[in-house]
Amino acid sequence: MPRNWTRYALCLCLAAAAFAAGAQAQGQGQGQGSAQGNEVNTPGDNGNNGNIVLRQQTPGARQQENGTEETETLTSRTTGEKSTTTDNRRTTYKPGEFELFVQRASGKTDVPVRRLGHDLVTSEGSNAQQGELSPLVPADYLVAPGDEVLVTLWGSVDADLRIIVDRSGRIFVPRVGSIQVSGVRSADLKSVVERRVAQVFKNFQLSVSLGQLRGIRVFVTGFVTRPGTYTVSSLSSVVTALMRAGGPSSAGSFRNITLRRGAQLVATLDLYDLLLRGDRSNDQVLQAGDVVFVGPVGPQVGFIGSVNRPAVIELKPGETVADAIRMVGGFTAVGDRTRLAVERLKDRMAQRVALLELPRDQGQTLGAGDILRAFSEVDFQIPTQRQSKRVRVEGEVQRPGEYILPQSSTIEDAIKLAGGLTPNAYLYATEFSRESVRVTQQENYDRVLRDMETEMARSTSAQRVTNVDEAAAQNARSSMASQLISRLRALKPTGRVILSLNPDAAALPNLALEDGDRIFVPPVPTTIGVFGSVFNAGSFLYSRDRQIGDYLRLAGGPTKGSDFKSAFVIRPNGSVVSALQQSSGFFSSGTISGLPAEAGDTIFVPEEMDKTSFIQNAKDWAQILSQFGLGIAAIRSVTR
Repeated sequence: MPRNWTRYALCLCLAAAAFAAGAQAQGQGQGQGSAQGNEVNTPGDNGNNGNIVLRQQTPGARQQENGTEETETLTSRTTGEKSTTTDNRRTTYKPGEFELFVQRASGKTDVPVRRLGHDLVTSEGSNAQQGELSPLVPADYLVAPGDEVLVTLWGSVDADLRIIVDRSGRIFVPRVGSIQVSGVRSADLKSVVERRVAQVFKNFQLSVSLGQLRGIRVFVTGFVTRPGTYTVSSLSSVVTALMRAGGPSSAGSFRNITLRRGAQLVATLDLYDLLLRGDRSNDQVLQAGDVVFVGPVGPQVGFIGSVNRPAVIELKPGETVADAIRMVGGFTAVGDRTRLAVERLKDRMAQRVALLELPRDQGQTLGAGDILRAFSEVDFQIPTQRQSKRVRVEGEVQRPGEYILPQSSTIEDAIKLAGGLTPNAYLYATEFSRESVRVTQQENYDRVLRDMETEMARSTSAQRVTNVDEAAAQNARSSMASQLISRLRALKPTGRVILSLNPDAAALPNLALEDGDRIFVPPVPTTIGVFGSVFNAGSFLYSRDRQIGDYLRLAGGPTKGSDFKSAFVIRPNGSVVSALQQSSGFFSSGTISGLPAEAGDTIFVPEEMDKTSFIQNAKDWAQILSQFGLGIAAIRSVTR
């Protein structure tokens, strides 16, 4: 025989020997495993009086009456079968056409307006897998093939068994035999097993419970997000199946969900009962082969505005405006409960919006596509004559504080309510601030700053730069202008209203109050302030015999760089008197020196802003004359 054939024959022999050894080992393993699955240790049978010990059966192993056949586990039977749809995907909610229309009508993008209940059955608001986890088995649950039964015995016999109900509806307990449990209620399962075990053993105690339950296959059809076939727990309900299927789609109904078992209509579920009242009486437990059908969506209306839950709601025939208000949780704390606006889809081309008076019109029915709008009572400013006045009174009054006054109250009423004035009150310097005035002042102030900033930018861009010095000067002016604008923006108006009072006034004007007004009556001041471009700025004691000029002299008078022609005095009542107001003609310059001083005056002398030295002026005039001379020379050369 050739050498190659000899080698080939040797390989065949080795392969046959290996195969035989493997088959023998496999047979021994099967026999040993089978023996372990059924092994019962009974010392009492060997002549001893010890307890009988049953070893734990292999989890998931199911045995027939002969006690030797090991079959498939529950996991391979139930969870091994894949659903026709992938039901563990995360659902992204897609609003319908009407929902988008209501969202635009609400005018708000930060608060989404969605269908009532969309967050319950979609996996955006809940985990669909969690709907099947139920640690409690109801007492009327019927045991069926595929369920796992947990049996624990102690006393004369010790056992801890996990047994699967086989297809014939029985469980096998070693030394006891088969027990028929299919169709037995969960509450009666213990008594059934106990009676059968008592036929073999005495003086024992027993505990029976259900472990992993069987899986059932149901159908979810109709207008759902993911219709198909789903394998769920035998304790699952209609809502659980809906969660697995992603809930009703934008075209599906929340109020017309049916459960069919063969040709029989078992139940009709309205999810609004669960959403609004917590009623699950129609949420039936599913059985194998059940069909959950979601019908098409019914008439929908939108409810927006000052309600607790703006939403798109689905109505049944006969439901009214009052029902719609209840479905959205009623009005908010600031909602207007006396009226509603309704925009009817059928009247969009004619009378678009109608007003409903409540409670007179709450019994009206609504049509598909209507939009209800609730109003807020705080979004609109009511007339000041109808407002109660919350006023703050401070300073030289007997009882300073915050007071609530009737609608037609005045400053005098507020002073009386505060106990009247003290002897040291200085009415001429009273500060009266009003919130509405402050808001108006702030708006006007911001507008002036914007105009100033625009004018400065336009002036800077219009100037032509011819050399480096002019460019540096322009940059310096721009920087100073920016700093000035920044400092001006930091100033905030106070809302003070100037009261036209004389220095010796004994009463405040009879001015009507508004909500948020503030009255501050200061004490009689004893000083006058002098500030600005003076030699010795400070405060000086007030004397009736002195004038403004006397206090300027006490401060050393204006400095050389001051702009005394622009000096002004701020009176205690907030008014301003300037030197420019005292001028009598174009060629005459006024002065404030001769004005009588009032207690609490503030005198201010500004600094002259546009200063130039004699050399700078001479240089500018020399440049002008030089240019003028060159122009004359050019004219003479042309005329010759």
